[in-house]
Amino acid sequence: MSGRLVTFTGTRRLARLALRRDRVRLPLWLLGMTAVTGGSAAGIEGLYPTEREQAAYVRSNAASAVSRVFNGIVPEVGTGGIVIAETFTIVAVLAALMSVFTVVRHTRANEETGRTEMIGSAAVGRHAGLAAALLVTAGAHLLLAFLLAGALAAAGLPVTGSLAAGAAIGAAGVVFAGVAAVTAQIAESARAASGVAAAVLGLAFLLRAAGDGLATPGEDMRVDSLWPSWLSPIGWAQRVRPYGGDDWWPLALHALLFAVLVRAAFALTDHRDVGTGMLPVRRGPAEAARGLLSPLGLAWRLQRGVLYGWAAGMLIVGLALGAVGDQAEEVLGGSDRLEEMMGRLAGGGDLVDVYFTAMMGLIAVIAAGYTVQALLRMRDEETGPLEAVLATAVSRPRWMLAHILCATFGTAVLLLVIGLGNGLAYAAAAGSLEKVPSLAGAAMVRLPATMALAGFVVAVIGLLPRLAVALSWAALGGCLVIGQLGPILELPRPVMNLSPFSHTPSLPSADLAVTPVAVLAGVALLLTAAGVMLFRRRDLAF
Repeated sequence: MSGRLVTFTGTRRLARLALRRDRVRLPLWLLGMTAVTGGSAAGIEGLYPTEREQAAYVRSNAASAVSRVFNGIVPEVGTGGIVIAETFTIVAVLAALMSVFTVVRHTRANEETGRTEMIGSAAVGRHAGLAAALLVTAGAHLLLAFLLAGALAAAGLPVTGSLAAGAAIGAAGVVFAGVAAVTAQIAESARAASGVAAAVLGLAFLLRAAGDGLATPGEDMRVDSLWPSWLSPIGWAQRVRPYGGDDWWPLALHALLFAVLVRAAFALTDHRDVGTGMLPVRRGPAEAARGLLSPLGLAWRLQRGVLYGWAAGMLIVGLALGAVGDQAEEVLGGSDRLEEMMGRLAGGGDLVDVYFTAMMGLIAVIAAGYTVQALLRMRDEETGPLEAVLATAVSRPRWMLAHILCATFGTAVLLLVIGLGNGLAYAAAAGSLEKVPSLAGAAMVRLPATMALAGFVVAVIGLLPRLAVALSWAALGGCLVIGQLGPILELPRPVMNLSPFSHTPSLPSADLAVTPVAVLAGVALLLTAAGVMLFRRRDLAF
């Protein structure tokens, strides 16, 4: 066997190990994205049944830069084109995140836990771990492409266009597997590697958004993206134009960039030690600041960076959604079924209030992703410095409550940012500050529901720590699916009731009801208390 091939010895076995470790995570990712895409396709068919309503949607998308920034460009007038506009970007971003988390989990995270060093003591080549991670991730995207194509075709859309849509999303996701492979070699830790890869994903989204948002629609309402979208793998995937010509050649750009990134990652692997990155680690001050000399100070120090990133993202989303609030009547009035569905989501009332209620419900669930992420940081700490912290006078409940308080504070900040962003942007567009307080209050009333979900996360950390990550993200995904697809699919009331967000008062289109808010707050407290008590009685890193 040549020396080059020896470095890949053991790749197949490590790939099988990675598949076994991800036997829950990857199916959840794949089924979640497939369900969102297939459910949206089935719902859109009913929302825009006539050519007139489909043409009105295309005109609205072409005329609104904000819509093009978030949804992308509609490739054609028809159900397929609207499905692509509504789902393509978000599913492509989710596919990219799946790549980043999977590759980093099986490379740098393995190094931090000592698993790589233990495996390396056997007959395993130096490149085997990275190769196995890339094989598993690429295989997951191949399967995702077929699942998405099958879901879209099952909804009655053309098979060729469905295959093009699945392939484009899978190709965009594979590119970010290569990005994560490189950042795993450069960054100083697994968390930093994920953060840098996520920043690259954000840059790719912004370049695609700039290319679409700055474009000028033609007289026939056709929009051609500008050059910035050519700098983004998501922009390349969009240029496949599923259902609007099905141009397959941009997929070659994904394959070429993935090959370059993988080659660079393997080259970097040869020039660094296990457990370290290419970038030097910054040395901290010799003495800790007074604010760090408590569990709460340490928890805030660990979580503040994540909160800053989420707050910036939520502010942008809040401002963008608020800026188009004054166009709600025009957008919702283009489809009778859409107006009816939004009314069911928001409880009826003025169309502007209905719009903000529906959008607030969606963004509040997305913001709960920060809450889940912040609380699951405790699981990472169990395999890290927690044992040393608990060796001092800090008790387990005190340490856990510090993280819960930080997560609660961060969630409240995010909701307030969303509400104020909505209100101020709408005030700038409509010329009135009247709705700012009501929109801020409508955002904050979602806090008890979010904390009920947080209580569930704390409870599973205490009771089922091995399944905590999977169950927590699955619960968040379930809330998102129930909230967005439940009314469309007319799910039974007991299923809808499983989501705490289903019990939140529909502000601002309805009046505030105190009872459900108080019940949600009580459920949050009970679940949190149960989780803290269970955590006191179990082994660490279990």
